[in-house]
Amino acid sequence: MTKDFYEEFQEGSSKLWKQKIQVDLKGADYNETLVWKTNEGIDVKPFYHADEFTSFLSGPKSKASNWRIAEEIDVTSITAANSKALNATAKGAEAIIFNLLDDSLDLSKLVSGIDFKKVEVIINCQCLSKRLKEQVNTLQEANNDTISIHCDIIHNLAKSGNWHKDLKIDHSYFEAIIENTKSLSVDLTTYQNAGATMIQQLAYGLAHANEYLNHFDNDSYNELKKDLDVTFTVAVGANYFFEIAKIRALRKLWSLVAQEYNVKTNCTIVAKPSKRNKTIYDYNVNMLRTTTECMSAILGGADIVSNMPYDALYHKSNDFGDRIARNQLLILKHESYFNKVNNPAEGAYYIESLTEQLAEKALKLFKDIEANGGFLAQLKNGKIQQK
Repeated sequence: MTKDFYEEFQEGSSKLWKQKIQVDLKGADYNETLVWKTNEGIDVKPFYHADEFTSFLSGPKSKASNWRIAEEIDVTSITAANSKALNATAKGAEAIIFNLLDDSLDLSKLVSGIDFKKVEVIINCQCLSKRLKEQVNTLQEANNDTISIHCDIIHNLAKSGNWHKDLKIDHSYFEAIIENTKSLSVDLTTYQNAGATMIQQLAYGLAHANEYLNHFDNDSYNELKKDLDVTFTVAVGANYFFEIAKIRALRKLWSLVAQEYNVKTNCTIVAKPSKRNKTIYDYNVNMLRTTTECMSAILGGADIVSNMPYDALYHKSNDFGDRIARNQLLILKHESYFNKVNNPAEGAYYIESLTEQLAEKALKLFKDIEANGGFLAQLKNGKIQQK
């Protein structure tokens, strides 16, 4: 009986669906009416079907149950930053990102009292000096590599237009820190916040990372390269499904590049909401935007998600704004169960198509950047900024 039931229905295909849609359009142009032409150069169709795919995206997978709720803290005072971190971890934060703005501060006091078995700690070095290098090395040795140190000198150049000191000195300190921490960080947030398309963000991120890999691409660094843990920090905008695909494409693209250099193909992705689309006029809108942006980050496979307080653009950091931002993530994780399903976007035809197209276009742009002198050269001569 079951067999007879299914034989009553014709098996669907993308061709049949399109024919049915064209009938329903009653003469209206299919492409003009229903196909969305995006800024990424990707045409979004009204439907996607299994027969359009020979296989789904393969590559390193993330585990949804492992994503961590992070709190980001700008360090201007050791005592205040440490107190804020302890308060955040007591109220649900699973990772702390310290943005270090001053190299004279005592890093050992900064992390005092934090339970490293339960809380992941990242120190994002936004300054660079001999003293900082020595402090970082001492801190790493004392804490048995339980703290991640992010030192991204190219990000500082892209954001400010200047090295911390100069190219030679920055690279010498950078090398010393990387050799000790075995941790390479690539911050893509400036590109998104400056208005880069998703394809540009991905290509610039790869080219940015490639500059570091080229720097360490000699025999004396072979062992270091094998041990490198690579972290990408990305800003997530409001284009919900595209942002999911962007993060998935980044993981796939990094795997391709890493194989060429014989480094780890897995990477850590830290995601945070974009600053670009936030408003000073309606904080409720900011809450809605940051919520959906965090959802995109989680569904895309980010390992660490740090939310942005709704009033970050027009208020100094405050307990209420921080609490709301943290609670948004707590609700997504513990009440909406965004930590229960691994790779939930996998197999969704629309997202698979977007991921594949973003990756292909970004890889093409990356190759173009490398063929024309590399990322640093184009950054210095202004070509990256002009794009």
